[in-house]
Amino acid sequence: MSTSPALLADGETRITEFRPDKGRYWRDHGVMAVALMALAGGVLWVMGLPYPAIGSLGAVLAVGVRSAYLASETLALVWTLTNRRLLLPGADRSVNLLDIRKVRPFLGDVQIITASGDKHLLKHMADAQGVISRIADARDKRARRRD
Repeated sequence: MSTSPALLADGETRITEFRPDKGRYWRDHGVMAVALMALAGGVLWVMGLPYPAIGSLGAVLAVGVRSAYLASETLALVWTLTNRRLLLPGADRSVNLLDIRKVRPFLGDVQIITASGDKHLLKHMADAQGVISRIADARDKRARRRD
């Protein structure tokens, strides 16, 4: 799913690519599994059911199966930053750098908010702060060239 140079416009250059981090992907799903395990067990315990541990086990198994099933697809995603825009995975959609109003951390991921209010999430980034800095720097550089 990588972006081919043919998808770049005339005069547009690729700055970098952002890819999900495998370790971060599994860590995020581990945290999700533990949280859902506690929630499921707690709800079943409050309801007075005799075996809340079974619900906890079910939650962990559900998250484990889901994360294993989606891992190859999720880890193949590529966001490409150019001197003009951020190409979203698949490169059939993009966000112009000058349309980006906010780039911020969101639960350990990176959230992009556009002028029109569209939100895009770069998930499972190993260095979310670094990604934020690269996108913000490219946007600011583009804005200076337009002035």
